[in-house]
Amino acid sequence: MDAWHIGVIGGSGLYDGLDLEDGQEIAVSSSFGEPSGPVTTGKLGGVRFTFLSRHGAGHRFSPSSVNYRANIDVLKRCGVTDVVSLSAIGSLREEMAPGHFVAVDQFIDRTEGRERSFFGAGMVAHVSLADPVCARLSALAADAAQAAGAEVHRGGCYIAIEGPQFSTRAESRLYRQWGADVIGMTAMPEARLAREAELPYAVLGMVTDYDAWRDEAAGVEAADVFATMKANAATARAAMVVLAGRLPEDRAPVPADTALDGALATAPDAREWKIITQLDAIAKRVLR
Repeated sequence: MDAWHIGVIGGSGLYDGLDLEDGQEIAVSSSFGEPSGPVTTGKLGGVRFTFLSRHGAGHRFSPSSVNYRANIDVLKRCGVTDVVSLSAIGSLREEMAPGHFVAVDQFIDRTEGRERSFFGAGMVAHVSLADPVCARLSALAADAAQAAGAEVHRGGCYIAIEGPQFSTRAESRLYRQWGADVIGMTAMPEARLAREAELPYAVLGMVTDYDAWRDEAAGVEAADVFATMKANAATARAAMVVLAGRLPEDRAPVPADTALDGALATAPDAREWKIITQLDAIAKRVLR
């Protein structure tokens, strides 16, 4: 059995990270470019946690300019075993009200132009993304948020849009017809990359607003989003403390741990050494 090491990627309103015991800020280099910033690693209740601010200190990076590959790569290099994403989301359902939390379990990806894979020409791989979040980690995160005082919805389809603008009313109504429940700009390609890195991934989304589908309501305003996110930040941090205390003593394997088994398509003699070197953290287990 392995020990837990939880990676937390914090979104809007969580730049200051978690109050970790013996916390150390460390700059970690990635073979995929510059990550959003240094990581902060330490312990919560005896469990190793490593925090990374998705948008960088002071929210320097837009959703489109975040280097998602580098962020996941540095967490893998830090020895993280599981990743929890804390992020702001808009609601496409009346019952998922601002202030509520949603443990997302499915995605529709409408992002454009972002690097969606660690693999490519010279080293091709195809992982399964049918179930894109780790059911165990998602349930643990939802339980922790509820214990921390949040109103939690278990399950929901997250539609990821490119942004940085919010949706038009027509788009928002269309996404509801598609079956999306919440909307955001950052969980894709993050979830894709976490799966390729064999890191179980869960999203604990914090509803900041109703998206633009309600005729009688005003459209989404950034100031309202940030204000609600700031109000929810303390609950999100408290949820991580509860999570640390509720993790099983031993970390049993889950399917995402071996997502690359059978996924490598390129024959060994056709693989490019440069790409294999770049994958020294992400795919080390299967490229030894």
